[in-house]
Amino acid sequence: MLVVTRHRLPLDGFDSAADALAAARELLELLAAAPGYVRGWIARAVDDPDLLVLAHEWSDVGSYRRALSSYEVKLRWPFLQTADDEATAFEVLVARTPDGVVETPSSIGLDAGTVGLGEAAAPHVPRGEFG
Repeated sequence: MLVVTRHRLPLDGFDSAADALAAARELLELLAAAPGYVRGWIARAVDDPDLLVLAHEWSDVGSYRRALSSYEVKLRWPFLQTADDEATAFEVLVARTPDGVVETPSSIGLDAGTVGLGEAAAPHVPRGEFG
């Protein structure tokens, strides 16, 4: 899975671009120590030097979510809060290298757009039918 957050400089809560970059480095270092972390990048837009991107790859969504909920990462939350409000986590469907292609089926359920959180935990059984 791939996670991408975009951050526009100057960042609220940071005195300088150097401070923001240092915070991003610290956050990436913490994430790199988490189980399931694969690799990560801090990048700056070539045509827009005020736009930073923090991108990191994970073996699965559970590893990423557990890493985000760790105490150490939450201490670096001020940097994460500066991200643009947009989708950040993506499942990789097609990976291409010079040696070949790996295609992975989506792990998003077919009913993901219609079933709310907690609704699919168990089949619905009307009261009174079974005991």
